[in-house]
Parts: sequence; structure tokens; C-alpha cells
Amino acid sequence: GITQLRFKPAYNPYTEPSMEVFSYHEGLKKWVEVGNSGVFRPELLLPMGLPENVSVIAWGLSLERPTMIKYGINNIRELVGHRVNLQMVYDSPLCRLDI
Repeated sequence: GITQLRFKPAYNPYTEPSMEVFSYHEGLKKWVEVGNSGVFRPELLLPMGLPENVSVIAWGLSLERPTMIKYGINNIRELVGHRVNLQMVYDSPLCRLDI
């Protein structure tokens, strides 16, 4: 259902080049990051034993932001990290089908 997307070059310490993906959120009336991507830097692949001529792409969805919007969380540290309310984790279903 995402219809409005923007792509922006970005800095990520592990990938170069890197890019962020944003979607316009009608309810919030603002652009929200929904993804990130890039090509892993070669020096990060060498310790894994990969040949020097191998390129590895990385991408991911920023599921934290939509989750924060759905549950009204304003600070990402309350969703992941040391400030997480563990009772919320215990009380929340593992899988939601009502979205």
C-alpha cells in the first residue's frame, strides 16, 4: 500500500554506496524512513574468507518506525535497547494478523 517513496544517498559505516528509502505517512503528514541499503565495503568481507572480487549487497526494512507509529512510541530506545518495557514484550502477540 505504499505509494509515495523517496530515495536518498546516505552514510552507513559498513556499506558504500548507501541509500535510505522514505515513505510519506498520511496520518503523520511527514516522510518516514522505511528502508536502508548498500554494498558492503570490501574490508568487511575479507575476515569472512570471501574472495576480494566478491560484492555483497545489504538491504533491510526499517520495521522499527512503523512499529513505533502503530504503538505510539516516540523514542526508538523504548522499542529496542535498555529502555524496553519488558511487560509490553510479554503482553504483545508474536504475530499480528489485524494489520
